[in-house]
Amino acid sequence: MRTSLRILFPLGIAFLLLVLLMPRSAKFAYDYRKGRTWKYETLYAQFDFPIYKTEEQMLAERGEVSDPIPYYRYSDEIVTRNLLAAERLELGTLRSATVSALRAIYQKGVVADDQNRRSGSSDPEVLYIQRDKRAAKVPFSEVYRLTDARARLLSDLSAVSDANVDSLLRVSGAYTLLVPNLLYDEQTTALVHAESNTSVSPTSGYVNAGQLIVKEGEIVTGEIAQMLDSYKREFEANMGTNRSPALMLLGNILIALVLVTLLYLSILLNNKRILRDSRFPYVVTVFLLGALTALILVRVDEKILYYVPFTLVALLLQAFLKNRFVVSLYVVTLLPLLIFSHDGAVLFVMFFVAGMVGTLAFRYFNRGWKQFITALITFGVLALSYLGFHAAELVAGNVWAALLSLFIGSMLTVAGYPMVYLFERLFNLVSNSRLIELCDVSNPLIRELEQKAPGTFQHSLQVMNMVDVVARAVDANADLVRAAALYHDIGKLYNPLCFVENESLVPRDGGPRYHEGMPPEQSAREIIRHVPEGVELAQKHRLPEMIIDFIRSHHGTTTTGYFYGQFLAAGGDPAMADEFRYPGIKPETKEQIILMLCDSIEAASRTLTEYTPEAYSAFVERIVAGKMDEGQFEHADISISELGTVKETIKQYIAQTHHERVAYPKKKIKKNTK
Repeated sequence: MRTSLRILFPLGIAFLLLVLLMPRSAKFAYDYRKGRTWKYETLYAQFDFPIYKTEEQMLAERGEVSDPIPYYRYSDEIVTRNLLAAERLELGTLRSATVSALRAIYQKGVVADDQNRRSGSSDPEVLYIQRDKRAAKVPFSEVYRLTDARARLLSDLSAVSDANVDSLLRVSGAYTLLVPNLLYDEQTTALVHAESNTSVSPTSGYVNAGQLIVKEGEIVTGEIAQMLDSYKREFEANMGTNRSPALMLLGNILIALVLVTLLYLSILLNNKRILRDSRFPYVVTVFLLGALTALILVRVDEKILYYVPFTLVALLLQAFLKNRFVVSLYVVTLLPLLIFSHDGAVLFVMFFVAGMVGTLAFRYFNRGWKQFITALITFGVLALSYLGFHAAELVAGNVWAALLSLFIGSMLTVAGYPMVYLFERLFNLVSNSRLIELCDVSNPLIRELEQKAPGTFQHSLQVMNMVDVVARAVDANADLVRAAALYHDIGKLYNPLCFVENESLVPRDGGPRYHEGMPPEQSAREIIRHVPEGVELAQKHRLPEMIIDFIRSHHGTTTTGYFYGQFLAAGGDPAMADEFRYPGIKPETKEQIILMLCDSIEAASRTLTEYTPEAYSAFVERIVAGKMDEGQFEHADISISELGTVKETIKQYIAQTHHERVAYPKKKIKKNTK
């Protein structure tokens, strides 16, 4: 019951969060490209919608009004002042005609001769004139330049007088009274121009409900693509609100249920042990980290998805799981991106390929500045994938902006990877990086083992080398089992002389050996103590719980064979076997089985006297069979085939390290008789 709750609770939390954060709007169900065949049924409009102009059309229309229309203010003050001055001119009978001519010219308006340098490089077709708080658009041909206005004044007065009008106007100063009364307003001109650009209509037509959009098998032309784009835009903006909320919620529930079920099945089919340890809530957390990020950004702005380092999800999974588990779990994590994003298929393929390449590169470039090499490799894969999709017209948008986004996202992978160490503490996990650190023989605990129990230290190194070869042969976690081999016997630090490999510490004339004269029961108790004492020492030095499990299980629940045999030979009661039994746990993982066998075989191999393949085979088979007879493999996650590979690999390893040497003859030294 408790195990079921441990599984259902994280999955239930994931299910609820997915349902809450899934988009509430509908997604257009058709995939189409201009120039390709419409592969679906004939499509009719379900509702009325406008046809939106493309960006190119909008830019073209805005370009038509790219030259600003100049804005002028009519100055009544200038007109009134100059007309009053004209009435005082010394022109005789021409005075009245001059005032009338000036009034007529001012009525239309006079602009400066240099107006084209103010409003543009050429004369505008129209201009705005504000008069009496109202602005009107007037053709430029209906107003006067200052030079033209003076020419018109001279022409009008010459028509009513035979005198030298030009000389009279110059002498009297009438020309000086004709000045621009239309004053250019640069600020208002800019404002009016900005408004005219935004006032371009975004639509170019209308489609009624029931109207044909595209036929099945028809080529999607530019016009049809524009209609489909408009239909898609209105569909996703309005259909989500028009549909039943209960129906939308039901759909989200079913999708969330499918995603959570796929997550569970991916774990169950790959390694069901994950469901029982602390890696399960971690996997669910990483899944939610990727899935919810995709769902939230789809609702906010899909363009931000290109900045998200989704490849980090693959690296976070790889830190605590085997590569073959990472693939299926990473796929499930990316599914919300595939389902809900408009460019979901493109993004899914890009980030999946980049994630797989990134995890492979991270094996070689995972420390310090080298992580940036992994990030650059990841960016290269993303960039090539995006350019391929863009060239095939499967994705639209600004190429340089997309590549910049992908580059930033790739660099964020390096910034986000330290989350591994946070999760390591939160979920009590052991990352591959931590395992590599634990295998460093220069750490204080191992140095102490080397100094106080050198024989045990050498035994641990030999076991570490053996388990590394065996683990790689059966695709076990080599880093984990290497670290476990190095620490499995640290309990012997408390009493190193109790163990035969450390007897060299006692001088030859230093008295009897540790177990001489000691009853078998007491000797067994002294030997057995190194397991609980090893657990205590490991906890004191804060070794990961995963490593401590190896200390508990490396002898399992077997008996101390040597002393138990002595006890039985002396007439002891077999019912007292528990006095000689290790208080550990039976191995449960492939790695724990490997350590148990390699530990026993490495120690016993020192007693070999015959160095032949047959002897090695019989030796290994005997020890493995003994462990099986004592029921040590009952709960182990290892197949018969894998166990066979383990045995054969150990036999080959022993043959390479324990082969018989050639006996070199002694050199005879001739004595000098002289």
